Amino acid sequence: MMTHPLLTVTQLGQLLLSARKAKKFTQADLAARVGLSQARISQMEMNPETITAQQLLLLTSVLDLELSLGARVTLTPSDSMAGLDW
Repeated sequence: MMTHPLLTVTQLGQLLLSARKAKKFTQADLAARVGLSQARISQMEMNPETITAQQLLLLTSVLDLELSLGARVTLTPSDSMAGLDW
């Protein structure tokens, strides 16, 4: 399973758009499945900051995505150089 860390709200819109297209759903198809209008789906893809938590969970379910939160992994400069032979 591929994971995609989201660091910006713009990435959320792009991810939802990509997932919809991967399922071969039109905006109207997705709208019918989640009980929203096609215009609302378009707005959410273009302006993902307008998505409510409830809508996001519904979209992830219909698009066969999983929403997961966790501590961000950060690398120190010494970690990023570990294992490199110069």
